[in-house]
Amino acid sequence: MKTGGRGMWRERAARCGERMAEVFCSLRGYEIIDRNAREGRGEIDLVALDGETVVFVEVKFRTSADRAAPLLAVNWKKREDVARTAAMYLGRHGLHGRPVRFDVIGITWGGDGTELRLEHVPNAYPGGRRQFY
Repeated sequence: MKTGGRGMWRERAARCGERMAEVFCSLRGYEIIDRNAREGRGEIDLVALDGETVVFVEVKFRTSADRAAPLLAVNWKKREDVARTAAMYLGRHGLHGRPVRFDVIGITWGGDGTELRLEHVPNAYPGGRRQFY
């Protein structure tokens, strides 16, 4: 159990980032159907429907003080883990046969707290196009 300090701050910041991503997705017309979906040992931050397409959304939140940009944290290992978890999710919820997409949302909060940047990469795994907001 975390007793406070930087670990607790990071956890709260990550949850806040997930909520921002959820609002962003909702404003884009996605229907959020699950949050923090756990399958086996994996977790997917958001599961949404974009029309008939099931969208698995990975959210990365960073401060400008962090070393790596949020989207760089979604490396091949993370993509593999999310894809495996997504396959289990589709099976458990009877969604096989539907179109599937993997989006990544990176959120960066400026060190002084005055700037917030959201980057959305739809269809990120096969090489999606970044969109900045």
